[in-house]
Amino acid sequence: MPSFDVVSKTDLAEVDNALAGITREVAQRFDFKGSKCSVERKDQMITVLADDDSKLKTMHELLSVHFTRRKVDPKALDYKTVEKASGNTVRQEVRIKDGVETVLAKRLVKEIKDAKLKVQVAIQGDELRVTGKKRDDLQEAIALLRKLDVDQPLQYINFRD
Repeated sequence: MPSFDVVSKTDLAEVDNALAGITREVAQRFDFKGSKCSVERKDQMITVLADDDSKLKTMHELLSVHFTRRKVDPKALDYKTVEKASGNTVRQEVRIKDGVETVLAKRLVKEIKDAKLKVQVAIQGDELRVTGKKRDDLQEAIALLRKLDVDQPLQYINFRD
């Protein structure tokens, strides 16, 4: 029986490469001269440190641009609240989304069932398994999922016939 998996994985090596590019650009840009702006990653969290809100906004734009350059979807970033740090600086935690969260998984299952496609969807941990009798049904399910507006990048892997 044909099947495929819906996952949301972020390549952390590419994230590190993007952060290295941001660090280089911050060191060279004129508007960042003498500032204490930095980005660093620990596990699934990126810490963005900036002098003020305008520089923090610029850092967000840099994150988006460099992630896109490295073919990492910027929707994989979950921005937390901005907090004050020492020395009149601001800090923001950014979580890297990895895996399909339960709420999103239930929403995707509901959307597929509402479309009345002839497929079965099972939630398996942080991924979805979609099975059906025909390959065409699975391709319709992929097309439906691509049309949906989800705030997380989805990949479709292990397409088996």
